[in-house]
Amino acid sequence: MLKNYFKHLFINILFLSIVSAQEIKLFQVADFDLKGNVKSCMVITDYGKEIFEFNEKGFLTKSTTQYNDTDKDIVVYKYEGDELVEKRMESYKDNTLDAASSMVNFYEIDSTGPRVVKEKIISFDKQFFEAQEYQYDEGGKLKRIIISHENAVDEMRIEHTAYKQETTITYFENEVIEKSIRKSSKKLRNGRTLAVTLLKEFVDGEPNRAIESIIDDTGKLLSEQFFYYNATEKEFVPKEKKIYGYESSGVLSKVTIKTNNTESVENYIFQFDDSEHKNWVKKIITPQNSYVTRILTYYEEKPSSDSNPE
Repeated sequence: MLKNYFKHLFINILFLSIVSAQEIKLFQVADFDLKGNVKSCMVITDYGKEIFEFNEKGFLTKSTTQYNDTDKDIVVYKYEGDELVEKRMESYKDNTLDAASSMVNFYEIDSTGPRVVKEKIISFDKQFFEAQEYQYDEGGKLKRIIISHENAVDEMRIEHTAYKQETTITYFENEVIEKSIRKSSKKLRNGRTLAVTLLKEFVDGEPNRAIESIIDDTGKLLSEQFFYYNATEKEFVPKEKKIYGYESSGVLSKVTIKTNNTESVENYIFQFDDSEHKNWVKKIITPQNSYVTRILTYYEEKPSSDSNPE
């Protein structure tokens, strides 16, 4: 359910570099459905609370998941300029740091030629976990990730192809396809353009599932179509579709969920703060009557340099 969005988001952040090789992602205010000079965002959930903290450039600097009074997970991000140089993932049980399950990622950036980023991951008890090297081409596109474990070296190769108005990024792990992302655009008669993204995921090189998403030219998600792979028919089969509806102001109002045999609607009610950015502070979802509450703080606006002194 959508009430678990932030829980899933935090888990993705926490284990992004551990579960599988991925391009390094710098999380910013907009990634949390926030606008403006947000300093912190506390999210009240059914399992505890999340606290996200940002610097004045809008980069995420700290995430805290508080499960109860004694258990929490913390991720701290350190930057030099706009480059991530360290990520510390700390796990506390009974108010004590669990050194074996806590990790630190160190990043070294070499930009003397085509960009290369080296990442080293070790546990707080000084045990080596993994090293990764991200290699980019002359145009700045990620082309290869070399993953070094204690007893093995794996390679993730990223292939970029273009055909007419479509671009496809395909990921191969040790030359076995893992996923592909195809992006295209669709021109409507009214002149507007839709962006269509098709993500296909594979298991051991075999098709598994797919998601097609459509976004309009204002950045609003219009629909998501979920597919599963029918091995007998050797094709992707529609499983579920979500259609997103918005108020005239652009605020999400409902999600219609369709399967082959059912159709249901989730309605959304938002309450907004009184800042100029109008971020939502409460989201209510009916008919299940679940909700998410956010408490926001902002950096003070700096006076413009051309303002006249009194």
